[in-house]
Amino acid sequence: MGDFLSESKQRDPLLLSFPQQWTSERLLIRAPRPGDGAVVNEAIVESEVELAPWMTWAHPLPTVEQSETNARRGHINFLAREDLVLYIFNLQTGAFVGSSGLHRIDWELRSFELGYWVRSSQAGQGFITEAVHSISNFAIRYLHANRLEIRCDENNHASVAVARRAGFTLEAKLRNARRDQQGKLGNTMIFSKVHGVEYDRNEWAMEE
Repeated sequence: MGDFLSESKQRDPLLLSFPQQWTSERLLIRAPRPGDGAVVNEAIVESEVELAPWMTWAHPLPTVEQSETNARRGHINFLAREDLVLYIFNLQTGAFVGSSGLHRIDWELRSFELGYWVRSSQAGQGFITEAVHSISNFAIRYLHANRLEIRCDENNHASVAVARRAGFTLEAKLRNARRDQQGKLGNTMIFSKVHGVEYDRNEWAMEE
């Protein structure tokens, strides 16, 4: 079977049509919207202790206005196909669970990096693993991903565990490739899923 994306590879990403929201078993996953800043900020403030060692944007804490700016910028970037931030909500309760998304996008290679963080009060329930599974499937089906990548600090054991549970393969460990909040050097783990190994995107095409 030939490459079913031979024509779409050359299209301007702005012309690509794909959902701005969808659901998984327990989650609503969607692009940011104006007005999301308050609920996102509340989650960041609640989760400061857990986020600060790994997320530079969590220390110092952003203001509500800054979080609203980020939500609006995320909305614009999603429409521009430049960066695909995704907010995660509990499908049953409507509670904000955390954030993920597809970043460092290379549309020519169809390569995407997944990032994620979870609100402290929603941790330990498998929500982020479920979201990563769902977002990976979204990227394969709608964005025709050739490569999906997760990067995280070697000592961020929760993030490493999510990557493994979501079926990503450890591809490399970059030594002394990052600094923590105290300036200490650390290692970056790179996990990936690629077309032809962990999945076959042509199978998704034949289902449509």
